[in-house]
Order: sequence, then C-alpha cells, then structure tokens
Amino acid sequence: MVSKENFYYLTKNNYFRLPDFLLPKQMKNEGNFIISLGNLCKWLANYAESLGVDIFPGFTAQKLYFNEDDGAIQGVITGEKGLGKNGEKLSLYEPSVALLGKQTVFAEGCRGHLGKQLIKKFNLYDKNNFQTYAIGLKELWEIDNSKFEKGSVLHSIGWPLNNNTYGGSFFYKLSDNLASIGLVVGLDYKNPYLNPYEEFQKFKTHKIIKNILNGGKRVSYGARALNEGGYQSLPKLTFPGGAIIGCNAGTLNVLKIKGSHTAMKSGIIFAEEFHKHYQSGSKEKEIKAYMNSFKKSSIQKELFESRNVRPGFKNGMLIGLLNTFLDQKILRGRAPWTLKHSKKDNEKTKNKNLYNKIIYPKADNKITFDKLSNLSFSGTNHKENQPCHLLIQNVQLPLDVNLNLFASPETRYCPANVYEILEENIEEASGKKRKKYKLQINFQNCLHCKTCDIKDPHQNIQWTTPEGGDGPRYSGM
Repeated sequence: MVSKENFYYLTKNNYFRLPDFLLPKQMKNEGNFIISLGNLCKWLANYAESLGVDIFPGFTAQKLYFNEDDGAIQGVITGEKGLGKNGEKLSLYEPSVALLGKQTVFAEGCRGHLGKQLIKKFNLYDKNNFQTYAIGLKELWEIDNSKFEKGSVLHSIGWPLNNNTYGGSFFYKLSDNLASIGLVVGLDYKNPYLNPYEEFQKFKTHKIIKNILNGGKRVSYGARALNEGGYQSLPKLTFPGGAIIGCNAGTLNVLKIKGSHTAMKSGIIFAEEFHKHYQSGSKEKEIKAYMNSFKKSSIQKELFESRNVRPGFKNGMLIGLLNTFLDQKILRGRAPWTLKHSKKDNEKTKNKNLYNKIIYPKADNKITFDKLSNLSFSGTNHKENQPCHLLIQNVQLPLDVNLNLFASPETRYCPANVYEILEENIEEASGKKRKKYKLQINFQNCLHCKTCDIKDPHQNIQWTTPEGGDGPRYSGM
C-alpha cells in the first residue's frame, strides 16, 4: 500500500516539490495498492478457469465474424498458425477457428485492431469525436529499500520534456527490492525529431532519480500506448451482437494515470446488463441498456470530472497547469464548459524543417540503455519465418513523405527499433552517384505498443495480430 508520496516539478538541474494542497484529489494515491498488473492478470486467469471459463492462450482474435443475415457481430475468427513469411502454408499449419457467442465483448486494450474496425463499421463515434493517446515506457529495477522505501510513490512533470510536450513520470516501489519507473509522453507532440524512448532514458539521469537508481539493476523493460482522450473521446459502446469495453473504448482516467479500475468496472457493468437482458427473454441483439448503466456509473463520473485537464495542455505546460488548477481545485471538475481535443495525434506532427535535430546523450549501460539492449529485457519474440504483422498500406509513403517531410519519425517513436531506414550508394550508368533509401521492418522486435498505428503521419501503418502467442513476455510488469 502507498505509504509515502511526492510530486515534483523538474528542471534540468533542480527540482521543486509541489505541496499536497495544490494537487487535484484524483492525483493522490493514498490508500492505493502498488501491484504488478501482469501478476494480477495471471491470478485472475487461474481464478476464471476455476469457475469454468475457457481461456485460449496462443490464439489471436484476427478477424470479426458477422451474421450474414443481419450484419450483427457473431464472434471472432482466430489467426492461422504455421504460415511462412509469404503467406504459404508450412508443415505445421493450423487453420483459423471461429469462436461464436450470444454477445462478443471486445477488451483488446488501447487501440485494439478489431476495436478500430468496429468503430468504423458501426459508426460508434459521433460527429468529429476521436481518441488521443500517449506512449508509456517502463522499466523494472531492483533497488535497495534504504534508497527508496517500499510503498513510496514519486511523480514528476517538466524536464526533460519541453513546454509544448505533454507528459510526466512515475516511480513506484512495489516491494522491498523491486521498483517500477517510467515516463508517459503524449503522442500529440509536434517535433518529428522527438524520441520518447530517449526522453525516458534522459529522465533517469536527473539527480533526484539517478541517486535512487545508482547501484540498482534493471531487470525488465516494456512499452505500451495508452488512451488520453477521456470523456470527450468515448464512443458508443454497444452494437448488434456485442460491446467494446475498457481501454479499447478509452476508459482510462488521464488525471489519475490509471485505467485498470475503470476497465474492470466497465466489464462488470456489461456482465450485469448481459445477465438481465437474457433473463428477460429479449431477442434484441444489441444490449442498449449497457450505455445507460455506464452513464450512471463511477466511470462516467470520474471521466466527466477530469474531462478538461488533458485538452487544457494543447497550448503548453504553463497554461495546462493553470487550467488544471482552475478546473480541479476551484471548479471541482464541474466547469460549465467542455474543452475539445483539436486534432488527432498523427495530424499534429510538423515538417522537419521547422525544428533542429535533437542530439541525445549516449547510453552509459548503467542508468541509461540503448533500445536494443533494453529490448532483450522485454522477452519479446516472434518467429522470423512468419508474415509481418505490421502492414504498410502504401509502400512509397515512408520514403516519399515520411523521410522527406518528417525525417522518418517511425524510427524514433517506435520504442523497439522496429523501423529502420537503410541507405545505399548507387552508381548510375552515367557514373553519377546517388543515394537509395529503403524502409526495413524488424517486426520480430515489436513490443505490441501500437504507437506506429497511431502516430504515423498518414495512418499508413496497420498493426495486426502476429502468430498466436508471439510478442513480449513481460515478467513482473
């Protein structure tokens, strides 16, 4: 349980503790437990199986299965196994399986690839609503309890992020010797040279953080996109044959930097409404009562009260902080207005000519690490002889647009070195020399964070599920 909590504003060479009375109530962690979500999910899986729930590890939900008569969702189709890199069937080939049910509940987490299709198919977003995102980067460290006590929580804003980049850090002590440290960076940043992974490494060199990490040992690494749109970005949650819940729908509370509680609650509410619906004998395929119950729930209340915080930062850190103080401390989340998100994250990226390149310090392999070194601590693994699960819609865009206008931002926003621009010197028949560029995709490195699916300037990269069971194997995360 949280026993000590501090919130800091960092500058390059100093830090200032923000007094508790300035912090919104939702940002405080008193009474919260510090746990590993991965370990909780393992426990929940075992408990669910003990109740008779069938779990299918190693199978992916690859496609939607529609009822041919009325177009309702009837289930999902799993991904094929044993395909070669060109899609050919190998000796261990296993065909897809259709998993059908009365209702199919989609809880894929942030930016689910089936969730994207459902939102489009059933027009779940009204008017001009859309989701906004951040990327969270995280490491687990072994740290002596005398340097950072069990139950301690540290959050910060400010350095190394500039005034126009939204984000902040977290540092939690889970046990006597294990701590979780990370940095969240809003994906609405404009500078194409910004590298969220390197910003995280740079953050760890601040004296207040480095003093804690010195002598410690990094034991795990991971990254994941998270929802930040909140109340304004919630879609319609139901459609004929199913529902979309949790972070797939965007229920994370960005002010708390937490979404597990709201995700679980959204599932509980749907289960209750599902039970009532079929007990009543209704033949309707859409459980519309779920949306009404959701609007009356603690999730809706939380998200409504914090709705103006995130869009308040679109004009910079200072204005965002002033807006947060007014909205949370003075108006208590009950402002008579609702701020809007201005643009999708991918539309915020500006031309490279407007910025100077950012030169990040070289990793010291003690406190800071390069991407590939850290990747080995994620446990990620994909069979190399399988189809690439990162689909490029237009193969010319990465070179004609991303490289020329944005200096290939995919090589920086990806936290796993999946995307590389290879350069080759070509000598033409005339003797003239020129450079030829090629985008190489190292899909076997992929951490399944979904950032490329979100931040690519022209939404040209589509994340899909790889062969079942492949991907990161986080330990204790």
